[in-house]
Amino acid sequence: MGPYLLGLRLSGRRVLVVGGGHVAQRRVPALLEAGAVVTLVSPGVTPALDDLIAAGRVTWHARPYEVGDCDGAWLVQACTDDRAVNTAVAAEAEAKHIWCVRADDKDASAAWTPASGRVDEISVAVTAGGDPRRAAGIRDAVVGALRDGTVDARRSRTKPVGVALVGGGPGDPGLITVRGRQLLAQADVVVADRLAPRALLDELAPDVELIDAAKVPYGRSLAQDKINEILVDRARQGRFVVRLKGGDPFVFGRGGEEMIACARAGIPVLVVPGITSAVAVPSAAGVPVTHRGVSQEFHVVSVHVAPDDPASTVDWPAMARSQGTLVLLMAVERLAKVAEALLRDGRSPETPVMVVQDGTLPTQRTVVAPLSTVADRVSAAGIRPPAIVVVGDVVRVGQEVEMVRAERLP
Repeated sequence: MGPYLLGLRLSGRRVLVVGGGHVAQRRVPALLEAGAVVTLVSPGVTPALDDLIAAGRVTWHARPYEVGDCDGAWLVQACTDDRAVNTAVAAEAEAKHIWCVRADDKDASAAWTPASGRVDEISVAVTAGGDPRRAAGIRDAVVGALRDGTVDARRSRTKPVGVALVGGGPGDPGLITVRGRQLLAQADVVVADRLAPRALLDELAPDVELIDAAKVPYGRSLAQDKINEILVDRARQGRFVVRLKGGDPFVFGRGGEEMIACARAGIPVLVVPGITSAVAVPSAAGVPVTHRGVSQEFHVVSVHVAPDDPASTVDWPAMARSQGTLVLLMAVERLAKVAEALLRDGRSPETPVMVVQDGTLPTQRTVVAPLSTVADRVSAAGIRPPAIVVVGDVVRVGQEVEMVRAERLP
């Protein structure tokens, strides 16, 4: 017969664990998380258990099991590597009408410990006929589906309210955070940027209102005031709104303006950080923005206006003098003027520059050239936005990695 599944509320209740090895090491933290008062009986323990004992979270009797140890326990875990000891522990527990889990013999065990997981208020437990590997695999699949919204999360009674500013990451839909994907699955309205991971939009339920908030360079664009108005209007209708943005909402994403607009309207706002393309795209192209002995700093600069534009607030002479890495966003159309400014103020003409278009996506393209010629090379290659520009000697680190890889190929 199959087991009768029951969720035990162990807060404040004594649980006996016999054995101090790796099985106990896995089970004790879950018992503590459930609020159990854990007593551990074992001549020795693993370092991880020793740490819990030192912190006062577990009572340890450093000796072998003795008859009477089960007294006062609500639950017993027999986790030693000695079958005879586990049999004795289980026999005492059975005689005293205490549920006992044997780690060594599922058929002789009065109870099974399920493979368990938790997503917000939802707990998942799987037994799979006492097969722990199979149970863990099924548990992982269910928990993953709950986290990314594959399992319908929109039916929850505790669905979020207001507006969530969600950073979608650098482009690859797999690089959005777990929390961001979960909220996207719960949305009633999605207001999406052009650089948001648009492949995720195909997964939205048919009744989700999708609003295109694209800002195409030198093309069609939805004004920021209008975006703010939409966020407030839909949230006031009682609908949960996700503002899906590329990268991180607060890195040149105007998330601060949207948060202020919602706050002024009394709309609750949840901010979910995203992986900014300023770091992710160079990484995807094999270039670290910092590297020991090469660069201990990096600067992220928006080049939505040229260095000689009166609206520019960037200290370009300081950028030229810096020995750190420069990561330039929205710079492709003004790359010639950027190079001119950096060269004029002291950067070496031989400074390596990497330009990456469509970073993290299957269409990713890369151009590497010296600062003195990079603008011409990029133009000749037909590189278009969105693209990230990396200026500095860290570009050579990426090239070195590629050379090492090439040398190791058969």
